[in-house]
Amino acid sequence: MANATILVVDDEPDIRESVKDILEDEGYEVVTAENAAGAREARRARRPDAILLDVWMPDEDGVSLLREWSERGGLPCPVVMMSGHGTIETAVEATRHGAWDFVEKPISLAKLLLTLRRALEAGRLRDENASLRAQVEPPATGPVGSGRAMSALKAQLERAAIAEAPVLVQGEPGTGRETLARFLHARGPRREGPFVRVSVSALPVDRVAALLFGSERDGEVSYGYLDQAQRGFIYIEGVTELDPETQRRLAAALETGSYTRDGGAAPIPLELRVIAATATDLEPEVRAGRFRQDLYFQLSVLPIVVPPLRERLDDLPDLVDHFAEFFSTRDQLGYRRFTLAAKNRLRQHSWPGNLRELRNLVQRLLILGQGGDVEAAEVERVLGAALAPPRPPRADAGAPYEIDFGKPLREARDDFERAYLGHLLKQAEGSVGKLSQLCGMERTHLYRKLRDLGIEIRGRE
Repeated sequence: MANATILVVDDEPDIRESVKDILEDEGYEVVTAENAAGAREARRARRPDAILLDVWMPDEDGVSLLREWSERGGLPCPVVMMSGHGTIETAVEATRHGAWDFVEKPISLAKLLLTLRRALEAGRLRDENASLRAQVEPPATGPVGSGRAMSALKAQLERAAIAEAPVLVQGEPGTGRETLARFLHARGPRREGPFVRVSVSALPVDRVAALLFGSERDGEVSYGYLDQAQRGFIYIEGVTELDPETQRRLAAALETGSYTRDGGAAPIPLELRVIAATATDLEPEVRAGRFRQDLYFQLSVLPIVVPPLRERLDDLPDLVDHFAEFFSTRDQLGYRRFTLAAKNRLRQHSWPGNLRELRNLVQRLLILGQGGDVEAAEVERVLGAALAPPRPPRADAGAPYEIDFGKPLREARDDFERAYLGHLLKQAEGSVGKLSQLCGMERTHLYRKLRDLGIEIRGRE
């Protein structure tokens, strides 16, 4: 990690200066402190990227200082302990308070540099994940909505969060599987660890295993996703797309609690929690032999099924408000309130794209809108232009009206009324007055109906 700042805390001047010279030769910027008080001041003045901390110091020992930092808002960065006569008890206590690793005195140059590189990489990944969550994820602490389906799901997630067992999240595309995984991470005992996301479909087919498990070649280590997720979570999106050999290795890792990098010999403890996600029902895949049965059972210790949006429409008003607030804050857009009629129109849509479709629609309305409330007619225009499936041929275009039995009643009725009124409006030569006589609807209500259906009125009489 180029230009990283390292804080070296040791009461022995010779060791401080020796380590400082070594690290500066490697291109690091080094700050030193001779005791706990100096370390506190150095940390206050500038956030280091890593800390080398001596265990035994005269005024206050390093483990006590580590515990202080851990209990006061968390460690600022990876901390590597240095000790000439440490014990197992000391190592266990330091690890419990968040120490990344130990190096023994007299310090080996190779060991020090390797340990420091690993610590800095872990810190960088942690910071990047935190930054991405802040920029991309809506500020919800969990699934939005208080309907029956979401209430049951929230209770299930709360129970699953405190466990360490693997989780299998199944749900249609766009239902928010990753959001649920991040909720489990934020609620669980590994919340201070990294959250590493792996999209199997985005990985090169011939490098899936190497990228997941890492590799070792000629003394060089390439860290895989499992390495990066140590002490935290790994979220595997599209687990059904793993090739058979990678499925076998992942099943073995879950069974034994360890894994081996490509080209490596020594097993590495698997100190993380696995959350796998898929839009595919895995049971038929297992029966067909396309997915390993043992891996399925290992991943589905805690199965979670995410309901599609069409099955939780009671939550739609809360979701709309949530996304409107999120985008107005994150993108600095003017907040727009969705009227009751607009929300009701949204409830009548079938939402094939689930939450992703709703989120994109709300964002579009905030970006393209001219301010003021979002009315039903504006929602209808956006749905009709970009989201709704192709409508049946219109009667006024010379084709018979066709019924789409796959639509909800309200959408099918709207399609019929659109075709019916469009056909009669053409017969009335664009006259709403004549159309009112033809369809038997009072003119004021007819204007509103035409506007809601998105039928253009060339002029008013």
